[in-house]
Amino acid sequence: MADYLLFATERYALPILQPLADALQAAGHGVHAWLVGNAAGSRLPAPVRMISDAQQAVALRPRAVFSAANWVPTFVSGAKVQLFHGFNVEKRDAARGHFRVRGLFDLYCTQGPATTTPFQAMAADMGHFKVVETGWPKLDPLFGTEDPLVARLREQADGRPIVMFASTFTERLSAAPHLYEAIAAQIATGERYWLLTLHPKCAPELFQRYRALAGTNAVFLETEDLISAERAADVLVADTTSVVSEFVVQRKPVVTFRNRAPKPHMLDFAEPSALPTMLEHAFAPSAALQSELAAYADAIHPYRDGRSSGRVIDATERLLTGELGPLRSKPIGAWLRALQIRRDLRYWGRSSAPPGSPA
Repeated sequence: MADYLLFATERYALPILQPLADALQAAGHGVHAWLVGNAAGSRLPAPVRMISDAQQAVALRPRAVFSAANWVPTFVSGAKVQLFHGFNVEKRDAARGHFRVRGLFDLYCTQGPATTTPFQAMAADMGHFKVVETGWPKLDPLFGTEDPLVARLREQADGRPIVMFASTFTERLSAAPHLYEAIAAQIATGERYWLLTLHPKCAPELFQRYRALAGTNAVFLETEDLISAERAADVLVADTTSVVSEFVVQRKPVVTFRNRAPKPHMLDFAEPSALPTMLEHAFAPSAALQSELAAYADAIHPYRDGRSSGRVIDATERLLTGELGPLRSKPIGAWLRALQIRRDLRYWGRSSAPPGSPA
């Protein structure tokens, strides 16, 4: 069996990589993880083996490198596979956003038709990468076997409806500073049980304020527990975070605060005082809203079998065996970016990547 490398630069990538690690291990492969940047110091549990530097990554000579970041260490051997770090929630313009291709990856494993269609068009034009729609590994646990944390959260709710709150770190889009008082008031009533989360990059003072709301009627959860929270909750309150799309895949209602690009499946509002009314609508969704939720879920992630990680592995093997066809040479810009990656990772040694790679 082969060795594979998982690569991440942020803590929020760990729930994306863990289901893939589980699937690789179940198939008998060796799984290694290299976490850098804001993910440095984090770990994936054994039997995943942690790599601490570029020298170890090069020496491993993995069959493939799976990245949940916008980039990948090109000087390491193996197919470079993009898993995506979130759904496209239109936080920024298209030129800088979800569909930017830098020439670093050989394979894009897309989440659903909404992502697959534009990437296939670019692949046909550029020719230096392939696209296979697999679904997103992060969401495998959303439809997997029973989760002990989900059971515990529901037990803590004691029969009450469960609301989850999540917020992006992008200051101009974040609901966290604006909704704190409204959420605190809702928690104080005890009518519903609240699951509170914040993006790891949110300001420390926001973490302090929201952690202080934990008690009989609320609990604060870390980013590693995000999927369990999504699974346990009945309704989500959020903003322009990609958690909105993750939650909608379950066909559950979402209440969004000043979403940058509100859609028909969202219950969007602009004033914090409207939160109680929006929650009432969410807990009694109309037939029209339920239809919009289902349509959007099918567009972004139609897979509800919990097997996306397996499809990623299969797609990677098809790439490596040539079943997906040949790749053109990487663009000149990829070679320049590869030099920047070496600088960022402080590695100027020999490459284990195959000839022709931007290593």
